[in-house]
Amino acid sequence: MLLSLSLLAALLGAAPPPPPQEFHVTWLGHAGFEVVSPGGTRLLIDPWLKENPRAPEAWKDLTRLARTPPAAILLTHSHGDHAQDVHTLARLSGAPVVGTGETLRWLKVPEAQQLTVNVGGSTRIGDVTIHAVPAMHSCEPDGRPLGYVLVLPGGRSLYHTGDTWLFGDMALVQELLHPDIVLLNVGGGRYGMDPRTAALAVRKYFRPSIIVPMHFGTFEPLATEAQAREALGSDTRVRWLTPGIAASL
Repeated sequence: MLLSLSLLAALLGAAPPPPPQEFHVTWLGHAGFEVVSPGGTRLLIDPWLKENPRAPEAWKDLTRLARTPPAAILLTHSHGDHAQDVHTLARLSGAPVVGTGETLRWLKVPEAQQLTVNVGGSTRIGDVTIHAVPAMHSCEPDGRPLGYVLVLPGGRSLYHTGDTWLFGDMALVQELLHPDIVLLNVGGGRYGMDPRTAALAVRKYFRPSIIVPMHFGTFEPLATEAQAREALGSDTRVRWLTPGIAASL
């Protein structure tokens, strides 16, 4: 008769192994995500909602953030399809907004809510350590976009690439922070790496257990979902999320 690990541990007088840590991730369409840690720390990343055609309808009512404010809002860069709602969301929620100082000031985020970071820096919110890493894109006013790696106390980590092209320092992100989950910009068009290049970035630089495609199909000339699926092929690590539906990753 097979014994469960917990029962076997009890019989041997040892503590059972801790349950696996997971992020609870809800795609908000485009590059927006709600990420909730095992400890209940709730973070929003690039929450473009009101005019985002792929955002869940329930999220288009920005006043919901006044009723259930997140622990923080993370902003990769200042472009409208990532940051258009940030000033309003900051005002309604009172939540701190994480980003470069130049970007947060340019967006007129209230000074008391600006939690400024820069490449290589980190900050801790609840049970999540947030590392700011490079991205290769553009950004008003200083041209310094970011990606973020979120790390749980047990070491499980999630990387939001932001808008980016693949670049050599992705190897350092892997070496230093070894992301288990990559929220991967695959949209291409005129704005960043296309699905084929994104697939190459993962093959060349990262060893995640889960890949979540994002930033596709929202508007032209971004890649369609069909194009993204074709490029990423049969990779069993890929998880296609549905906007508004939470997934445990």
